[in-house]
Amino acid sequence: MTDSLTFWILAPVAVLFAGVSKAGFGSGAAFASAVVLALILPPTQALGLMLPLLMLVDLATLRPYWAKWSWPDARVLILGGVPGVVAGTALFGIASDDALRLLIGAVSLGFVIWQLWPRSGVRRQMPVGAGFLAGAFAGFTSFVSHAGGPPAAVYLLSRGLGKTAYQATTVLVFWAINTAKFVPYAFLGVFTAETLRAGAILAPFALLGAWVGVKLHHAVSEQVFFALTYLLLSITGVKLIFDALS
Repeated sequence: MTDSLTFWILAPVAVLFAGVSKAGFGSGAAFASAVVLALILPPTQALGLMLPLLMLVDLATLRPYWAKWSWPDARVLILGGVPGVVAGTALFGIASDDALRLLIGAVSLGFVIWQLWPRSGVRRQMPVGAGFLAGAFAGFTSFVSHAGGPPAAVYLLSRGLGKTAYQATTVLVFWAINTAKFVPYAFLGVFTAETLRAGAILAPFALLGAWVGVKLHHAVSEQVFFALTYLLLSITGVKLIFDALS
């Protein structure tokens, strides 16, 4: 892995993108970094390489968004996310990657269409209870593919939060979910000495991405922020559906 020139060209860009997305725009598209790395690495290696880096971004962004989250929404997503991680542990290696991609992509695109369809101007808000299901789905898909962002985004975007409350809530939720994933990953042998060495070299790119993401979050208006969030969610959905069907 570390002997590949292609890896060292693509990996820093992928990790930088993950940091910017997680720290500034709700992490909905951050999983694309694992997808890029899976093009040049076995999927399990890509997962093992990315998790410590994602956890590093989580830690770097907790302080800038501290206590700015919506605790009721974060709590219900975390409560759902932990059982989702447990299910991911039990079904790791069994779940169909393409079925998951198709389902997540369809839900992501369907939600964007549902929210933006012309109507009386009232945003359709999901009940708090729906957050438990979204959290379970986020925990499961995060475990098997680092793709927990879209299910959480579908719920949080419906709740009518401001951009910083929305962003801070995703930071807290995925800090908890990624922390819960670490021990099962280690138990399943996802981490190797090689992935940990490569991750240590790539850590500065993760931190740079986190710093840039926080700066961009505060630099853009709320309207632009949510427009970009919907755009990333749409691109993510199309990409997932294309990958599943091809």
